Amino acid sequence: MWQWPAPYPWPHRARKWRVPMSAWTLREGSPSPLGASYVLQDDAYNFALYSKHATAVTLLLFSAQNPIDPIVTHHFDPRSNKSGRVWHCRLPATVVDGAAYYAYRVEGPSAFPDGQRFDPDKILLDPYAMAVFFPPGFSREAARHPGPNLGRAPLGVLRAAASGFDWSGDHSPRHTHGTIIYELHVRGFTQRANSGVSTERRGTFAGLIDKIPYLQKLGVTVVELMPVFQFDPHEGNYWGYMPLNFFALHHGYAAHNEPGGRLDEFRALVKALHAADIEIVLDVVYNHTVEGDESGPTYSFRGVDNTTYYLLTDDRGHYRNDSGTGNVLHTANRYVAGMVMDSLHHWANGFRIDGFRFDLASLFTRRADGSIDLDDPPVISAIHTHSDLARLRLIAEAWDMASYQLGRSFPGTTWLQWNDAFRNDVRSFVRGDQGSVSGLMRRLGGSDDLFPDTSEDAYHAYQSINFVTCHDGFCLYDLVSYDRKHNEANGEDNRDGRDDNRSWNCGWEGDDGVPEAVARLRQRQAKNLFCLLMLANGTPMFMAGDEFLNSQRGNNNPYNQDNETTWLDWDLLQTNASFHRFCTAMIAFRKAHPSLGRSRSWRQDVTWHGAIGALDLSAETRTLAFLLDGSAEADVDFYVMIDAGSAEVEFLIQDPKPRRWRRVIDTARDSPEDILSLDDAVPIGEQGHSVKARSEVVLADC
Repeated sequence: MWQWPAPYPWPHRARKWRVPMSAWTLREGSPSPLGASYVLQDDAYNFALYSKHATAVTLLLFSAQNPIDPIVTHHFDPRSNKSGRVWHCRLPATVVDGAAYYAYRVEGPSAFPDGQRFDPDKILLDPYAMAVFFPPGFSREAARHPGPNLGRAPLGVLRAAASGFDWSGDHSPRHTHGTIIYELHVRGFTQRANSGVSTERRGTFAGLIDKIPYLQKLGVTVVELMPVFQFDPHEGNYWGYMPLNFFALHHGYAAHNEPGGRLDEFRALVKALHAADIEIVLDVVYNHTVEGDESGPTYSFRGVDNTTYYLLTDDRGHYRNDSGTGNVLHTANRYVAGMVMDSLHHWANGFRIDGFRFDLASLFTRRADGSIDLDDPPVISAIHTHSDLARLRLIAEAWDMASYQLGRSFPGTTWLQWNDAFRNDVRSFVRGDQGSVSGLMRRLGGSDDLFPDTSEDAYHAYQSINFVTCHDGFCLYDLVSYDRKHNEANGEDNRDGRDDNRSWNCGWEGDDGVPEAVARLRQRQAKNLFCLLMLANGTPMFMAGDEFLNSQRGNNNPYNQDNETTWLDWDLLQTNASFHRFCTAMIAFRKAHPSLGRSRSWRQDVTWHGAIGALDLSAETRTLAFLLDGSAEADVDFYVMIDAGSAEVEFLIQDPKPRRWRRVIDTARDSPEDILSLDDAVPIGEQGHSVKARSEVVLADC
């Protein structure tokens, strides 16, 4: 069972912190909370930094006017300013009030045999800083090489967390069968001039607030933000998956310039989404940092205590790289696990976040030696047993460079998981690959091979996050427009990004001079993919812009493209209005029918058929039909016919009951006939129905 590190009473992140009056703490400071805290009853500031192996620690305070030369330099005396492994001090407000920023110097061993990388010349960011300031001379290069980087290092902001934000009237929504997850990048969502957002609010939290009415009309119920933690603005990682700090917002995502205003702008976004009955989930990266491998910069963690924060190889001179990004956080260490938990509580409690999507969550299972612990990993265990966090929407990306734990293998048994098997099997079938019928059946029914709902295992179908597209890989339009990736602009000679995309360009690569027949087929294929996503049992997720066929010009890994490649082109909302209408109607259809998204698999309520007879799983088959009984969910029954082949197929409706089937969806038809309301659904013949090549038809017993 996970135990909190002894010095840390829970919770301990209140910025105006009250403790019993003590002459000792007045003189020496307190080991908790970690970070910089204002102590109300003492009118003083407490500073606390964990470092097991440091031999000396110095606190530096800087004024807003001069972030280069410290106005206060305080050397910690280990005889009075250290408790266990935490260095701490308390300074009167009269000393601190002239300061706006702070940082540390930390001394200790730096030889390879002990794995440490202390550098007494380096200015280090507090891992618990609540906001980060980058001085005008900020330099990544200065952090990469030994020696001084004063005036060129990121600094912590002293007064960043206090807020009088008005949360009155706020509520936290929670959706079930109608959950629709919408993944978006804060900057890319509104950065283009055609987003309809004012210049000063484009690419910000405030700009996203302006787009909430659009999200409501579309029908999404969960907004999943790509990483919003502070990252290195010079590192070139537009996506944000290279975090510098786990407690601070990325300063470039706010319209406000002042740290407190940025935090309240984010709070205002959360409250506005809640008012629109939309949950907010943060994509969080607790598996690695921007400090990278041995050649990377020393900003914070590695200079504070390298072996505490990172997993090292056996030679102690290199970092394990199971993340694929240069290093792996040592979350098996109780203080690093505590930092992760503190960060989660910071966002959940201080900002009322509704859930978290954990990037490369399988790295939480790494022991100190890099081996895998699937029984009781500290962070996962701590989240499971914490009442405030366990109730949130927890989503795992259950794989990394060295371990694939999708489904039952992942120890977060109640977490939802990104299901890349759904992506692969659905893409394969719609493309027309051989032998893809059985895979499609498993994914449509709830992926019970991965999330079995037996009495022994008791998983739920909704734990499968079904997606065809996400930030990583082709967007929906490019999936039907490119046979191969086109990542030359990324500067890696097109070697980066996935090669196995299971895409099909419909007979024409790219967008130059596209024949009309190809353009129409692309829209049909995109409708097929989106339709299957909304019909499938599980929790659907799609990428912002897919609903109006936004394109990234064939780039399937635009992690460093902060330009029109990744900024949504809102003109396409009008250009592809009929497709947008289809997606909006499909979302509404999904939400209106609880028999599609169930707690358990469809197993006992679905029968699978071939086009005219028994189910055919042979390699050459490109057709599938199924009858879904909705009575268990007080819903109508559906008969679905799917033709992924190149020829029109006559389906025999194999139904033992006499019914009056009506056509609700036909992806081969033009708008508005491609999807109809139940009231407008068209009656069909009793025996059969013709399904066009590469299309899907849904009938309802209504």
